[in-house]
Amino acid sequence: VFSSIFMRTEGLSKKWLKIWQVIAAASIALAVLGYGLASTNILSNYALPNLLITLGIIVFLNIYFLTPASNWFQNKLLTRLERWYMTVLRFLLVGKRPYLLIVGMFFLLISSFALVGVAGLKTSLFPESDPLFVYMYVEAPLGTDIKTTNEFAEKIEKKAFKVLAPYDEIIKSIGINVGEESGDPQDNFGRSGATPHKARIAVAFYEFQYRKGISTSDIMKELALEMKTIPGVKIKTDKNRDGPPVGKPVNIEITGDEYEVLVKEAEKVKQMIEDAGIQGLDNLVVDAETGKPELILTIDREKARLFGLSTSQVAMTLRTAIFGKEISKYKDGDDDYPIQLRLEDKYRYNLSALMNQVITFRDNRGQYHQVPISAIAKVDYSSSYGSVRRKDLDRMVSVSSGIVEGYNANEIVAQVRLLLKSHKFPEGYNAKLTGEQEEQEKSMAFLMKAMLIAVSAITLILVSQFNSVVKPFIIMGSVIFSMTGVMLGLVIFQMDFIIIMTGIGIISLAGVVVNNAIVLIDYTDQVRAKRKEELGMSEEEHLPYDEFLETLVKAGYTRLRPVLLTAITTVLGLIPLATGMNIDFITLYSRFDPQFYMGGDNAAFWGPMAWAVIFGLVFATFLTLVVVPAMYLIADQFSEWINPSPKSTVIAERKED
Repeated sequence: VFSSIFMRTEGLSKKWLKIWQVIAAASIALAVLGYGLASTNILSNYALPNLLITLGIIVFLNIYFLTPASNWFQNKLLTRLERWYMTVLRFLLVGKRPYLLIVGMFFLLISSFALVGVAGLKTSLFPESDPLFVYMYVEAPLGTDIKTTNEFAEKIEKKAFKVLAPYDEIIKSIGINVGEESGDPQDNFGRSGATPHKARIAVAFYEFQYRKGISTSDIMKELALEMKTIPGVKIKTDKNRDGPPVGKPVNIEITGDEYEVLVKEAEKVKQMIEDAGIQGLDNLVVDAETGKPELILTIDREKARLFGLSTSQVAMTLRTAIFGKEISKYKDGDDDYPIQLRLEDKYRYNLSALMNQVITFRDNRGQYHQVPISAIAKVDYSSSYGSVRRKDLDRMVSVSSGIVEGYNANEIVAQVRLLLKSHKFPEGYNAKLTGEQEEQEKSMAFLMKAMLIAVSAITLILVSQFNSVVKPFIIMGSVIFSMTGVMLGLVIFQMDFIIIMTGIGIISLAGVVVNNAIVLIDYTDQVRAKRKEELGMSEEEHLPYDEFLETLVKAGYTRLRPVLLTAITTVLGLIPLATGMNIDFITLYSRFDPQFYMGGDNAAFWGPMAWAVIFGLVFATFLTLVVVPAMYLIADQFSEWINPSPKSTVIAERKED
């Protein structure tokens, strides 16, 4: 109603044509004046004259190109398309062809899903894109002090600089963390603590548009290869992750009671996977800190009693020597500073000095005695576990790995799953694939549930609106068939199936497909009711086949334009998002720099959703215009077979005539 006030089907009149020509000419003249003012610095930039000349160009394009093109599209192209469509529809709705069409659609739907598997398309939880950050996680042997770890990190940094030297123009910064907050977040998710034996080197790149076509994924591969040549430490190369933390791509959790058994089983599983030679695994490790060095002080209690010493006195003496003890406070104005007593560094880390410390004490008779710790205790060197992890109250050890850039996690996990099935664990010990794989299964289940809820809710609403069960099922059938277009599009253009984004695209597609099908079926009902009224038939009676066929053809012919235009506008509107078309209009108008580029991180993330809607909608347009009338015809014939209508006197009289 609002558009009808401003839009005229007959086009521009001579009066309005002259008005718009004057407006366009005035805009261009003012733009030329503005360019002159901007060149003399009276105007700060070229934004205003650029806007004016854009207005003039658009008006001229509308008069001399867009309006004639629109008339040609509406009056010639669409008219020819409508005539062709009516011919095709009459051909397909005759005899057994509607049934063959629906059977063919079912076969195509099943085949499209099979083709996705046959074509070898990769399935991922989130889209893969060139990294904005590349991380090198360094792990020295457990017990390494922070100074030694820092020395390792400096050596690795120098090697990394050599690899990164040719790409200096796209690198924003390189940062190093040693000790705290330097572990892999995927490893340390939910855990904290000091990590003096770990370091992290982070390489930050400039945004996609400033990389001059250089792939940061290739740089990451070069770094990973170089890091494998460094002995003495474990180095894992990884990138920033899109989406929430989901754990490692390959993560096997082994649970049971005895920690020693868990570690042994984890080592067996690791060795089994390594022997299988699975390509694409990156840094397969057992997540169990088993080599933590310990000094065990064993006190001879008999000797201690003879001297009148307690184990508590020995422990407190050693604690004071190593960690210190507050013996007083130093007051400076209103501030108090604790005074700590402990050994100097040169004695604190000297085992002989620690063991030769003298414990001074007074016995029951008040006499002082001095006894060296070495006289009543001995030291043994040992190792222990750094930590013990639990999940659901069970002890757990995990075997995890990253994935080399370019390999697909799902394919590798499938091979690992087969190996796990062949491995026998002791009674009471179990293994489970978790991490990214578990999150992927949860996401798929959630999206399937969301799709079912959406379809069920739409069906209930349509049943109440149409007062029919058959018509909503026709509409929902077109939604299910539209998934064929998504799958075929992915196969034809060799695109990965991204569970989250492609799934959201399929759910979004359902809304558009439903609208088009509703438009067609509702109008078919109107045409059908009007034709019955013209023939003097009751609502219960069925139109004869030829009349019903013409009703379907007329409804399809009338609704061809809105269905086509809905599809065309939606597809064209999604093209910039799907292709990653980027234009900075502010810099374009202010300094003639559009900063145009294709792709980028946003396109990599949102592109799969946009392509899913585009592929599905293009195919669903065919469904709405051809398959929906066929299903409507079959449903009417089935209804006539189940509940034959009474003989119509009107139809009998027409036959006699």
